[in-house]
Amino acid sequence: MKHLIRAALAATTATIAPVHAQTAPLLPLPAQMRPASGTITIANGAGIVAPAGDTGAATAARLLTDRVKVDRGLTLSTAAQGPIRFVRDAAIAGDEAYRLTVAPRAITIAASGDRGMIWGAMTLAQLLSPDTAFGRPVRVAATTIDDSPRFRWRGLMVDVTRSFQPIETLYPIVDTMAAQKLNTLHMHLSDDQGWRVEIKRYPKLTEIGAFRDPPVAGGQPGPKVGGFYTQDELRKLVAYAAERGITIVPEIDMPGHAQAAVAAYPEEVGVLGDRPPVGHDWGVNPWLFSPSPRSMTFIKNVLDELIDIFPGQFIHVGGDEAVKDQWQRSPEVQAQMKALGLKTENQMQGWMISELGKYLASKNRRLIGWDEILEGDVPTSATVMSWRGEAGAVEAANKGHDVVMSPAPNLYLDNIQSTAGDEPPGRIGLQTLEMVYGYEPVRPGVTAEAAAHVLGAQGNAWSEYLATAKQKEHATFPRLSAIAEFTWSPRDKRDWKGFVERLQPQMLRYERQGIAAADAAFAVGYTLDGAKGDVLRQKLPKLTMATQTGAGTIRYTTDGSQPTARSRSYAAPIALKPGQVVTATAFAKDGHALAEPRRFDATRPALLRATGNSDMVACPKGALGLRVPLVSGQSGDAPAYNVNIFDTCTQAPKMPLDVAQAFKVTVARLPRNYGLAHDEGKLRLHYAVTRYGELVMRVGGCDGIVAATFPLPNPDIAPNRFEFTGSFPKQPGDADICLQFTSPLSDPFYTVDTLQLEESK
Repeated sequence: MKHLIRAALAATTATIAPVHAQTAPLLPLPAQMRPASGTITIANGAGIVAPAGDTGAATAARLLTDRVKVDRGLTLSTAAQGPIRFVRDAAIAGDEAYRLTVAPRAITIAASGDRGMIWGAMTLAQLLSPDTAFGRPVRVAATTIDDSPRFRWRGLMVDVTRSFQPIETLYPIVDTMAAQKLNTLHMHLSDDQGWRVEIKRYPKLTEIGAFRDPPVAGGQPGPKVGGFYTQDELRKLVAYAAERGITIVPEIDMPGHAQAAVAAYPEEVGVLGDRPPVGHDWGVNPWLFSPSPRSMTFIKNVLDELIDIFPGQFIHVGGDEAVKDQWQRSPEVQAQMKALGLKTENQMQGWMISELGKYLASKNRRLIGWDEILEGDVPTSATVMSWRGEAGAVEAANKGHDVVMSPAPNLYLDNIQSTAGDEPPGRIGLQTLEMVYGYEPVRPGVTAEAAAHVLGAQGNAWSEYLATAKQKEHATFPRLSAIAEFTWSPRDKRDWKGFVERLQPQMLRYERQGIAAADAAFAVGYTLDGAKGDVLRQKLPKLTMATQTGAGTIRYTTDGSQPTARSRSYAAPIALKPGQVVTATAFAKDGHALAEPRRFDATRPALLRATGNSDMVACPKGALGLRVPLVSGQSGDAPAYNVNIFDTCTQAPKMPLDVAQAFKVTVARLPRNYGLAHDEGKLRLHYAVTRYGELVMRVGGCDGIVAATFPLPNPDIAPNRFEFTGSFPKQPGDADICLQFTSPLSDPFYTVDTLQLEESK
C-alpha cells in the first residue's frame, strides 16, 4: 500500500504545471482562498480516507471518485491511507460550509455537515480537472479554501410538462448541478399541456391528463404525445438528488394552468362542468381549478401524495397567469365569494392559496408560489417566487415574505443567448451569459432588514420550445454556471473576466459529462459594415469578427476550410471579397478550440439570400418575439424561424435588386397553438381575397408597391413547406422586401423559410 501512496504523491513528469489558488478553475468562486507554499500531485491510484462509520463522508468520497473519473480520467479509490482525507470538524459552522486544505503531503476536506463534505469534494474535483490533459496526473499548489454559500436557494427549474422528458434525462442535470454547488431542483409537474406525476388516488390525472394531441399546421393530428413519472421513479430521483446535496421542490400549478387536470376530472375540480381536451396551446388558457370544497379536498389529497414523495420543506403551488373569467361567470364561485366576504376574484385566489398554506403547515411543510399570490393578500408565511420582473419580490421581502428571485427575462433560460442562425428555438429576449452573470438577487428597494428574506435565485428552463433533452441542456448550460456563482460567491468577488477564464475548463467538463452546453459565449459572430449587395458590387465592405466574451484568439480561413490553432489570427476587420467563405473560431492559450467554427458565406447565392432564422426583421408596429420550430416537438434544432405570433408579416432588409430580380420564396406553415387569453385582440388580421389567403410581396417595405401575390394552398392537403417563384422590378440599389400573409386567424400560421434571389441566366 505504501508504494501506491508514494506513486500517487510523486510527480510523474516535471512538465506538469501546478494549479495555483489565484488561477484555480473553480466555479463558483470560493469565499476565501489563501495560497501557501509547495505542491501536491494526484495521480491514478490515489487513496481517499473517510472516517470509519461516517456515511456522509463516505458518500462524499464516492462522489469525488465518480466526478474525477469523468472529468479527469483518473481513478481514485477509498483506502485506509491516502493523500486525500475527509474529516468532521464541528467548528466549521453551517451545513454547507467546508474547509479544503491543500498541503504538500495531503489534501483535507473538513466540514460539520454532509453538504459541506459534498461541496468540498466538488471543489477538489474541479482542482483536479483544470485543463485538457485528460488522464494525466495533476499538480495542485498548496492553498486553504474556507467556503460557504451566500444564499441558501441556488436553483434550477425544469419544465417537464410542456415537453416531457424521460426520467433518466434528469439524472445528468442533477450531477451537473451538484458539481457546481446548486442545491435546489424545482420540477414543474403540471400545466395545461400535461400532468406528469402519478397520483394513486386519482389515476385519470395521468391516464388522461398526461397525454395530448400534438398541434397541427393542417391535416389531422398525429399520435398523442406525453408521459408521466411513477411515484417510484420520482422517489429514486429524489433520493439520488438528496445524496448529492440537492432538494427537489415539486410544483402543481393552481388555480390556473389547470386544463390537464380539468380534462381528467371535470366534475371534481372544474368550474363550469365541461371537459376540455388536454391543452396543446402555449400561453394562457381559461381553465381553472374550482375553489369549491370538493375541489379543495381533491387538491389536498394530491398534496398528501406529493408530500409522501418529496420530503423537502417546500411545496410549490403555482398561482401564476390565472385569468379569472371562469370564476367571474360561475354562480357557484360568486356565491362562495359572497359567503366568504370576498369582493374580488384575486381575493378568492388569495383565500385558496392561504387555505393550502395552512394545510401544508399542518404537515410541517411550507408553501411557495409565483408572485401573483401577493394579489390575494396571503399571509407572510407564504414564500414568493418572483417572475414578473422584480417589483413583486421587493414588495414581498419588505412585507416579511421569504422570496426567491427568478425574474423574466433575466433568469428565463428559454430566452435565446445569441442572435446566430444556429440558435435553437426559444424566446427572442436575448439573455447572454454576461447578462445572466451580472444579475444581483438583492434588488434596489429591499431594505437592509428585509434582505435576509431573499433566499436566493434560480434559472427557469421553460420547455414550450425546448422539445428535447439536448435543447434544454443547451439553454441551461453554461448560463447555470453564472447563476451558481452569483448565488454562492460573495458579491464583492464578482469578476466577469475571471469567470470567463474559469469557465473555459468547465466547458471541457461539460463535454466530458455529455452535457450539450451552448458555446454561444465563445463563438465568433460577424458584423458587415454595409449591405450584402456591397460585396457583390465589389465595394469590399469590412467584416468584423468578435465573441461575446472576448476570450481566446480568433483564427480564421477564407476558403471554407476549418481553422486550426495555426491559422491566421484576427487582428482587425477584413475586406470581404465575393466568393469567400470566412470560417473562424476562438482558441484558448493551450490551443484547444473554445467553440465550434462559425461561417460567413460570401458566395453569390448566399449574398442573395435571406432566411427566416436570422435575416428577417419585423414589419412596422411589430416585433419578432419567438423563435419557433417548424413542427411542435421536433427532435432536431432546425429549421426554426423568428416570428411575430401577432402578425404574419416579416421583411427581408436591403436586398440587392439591382443585381438580381428573379426569386424563389420558400414558405413554412406552422401550428397556430398559442393561448393568448386577453391578448387575443392584439392579433392583426390582413384581409384575404382568396379562400386560404395569400402571400403578398411588396418592394420598398410594407408600404411599397405590390410585386407579386400568391394564393395559399389548402393547408389540409399541402406540405408544410412549399415554394413560389417570380420576379421583382429592377431597382437602382437595395430595397426592403415585405412578405405578408393574409391567411385567416383560424388557420395555421405562415412565415418565410427562405427568400432566394436569382440572377438572370
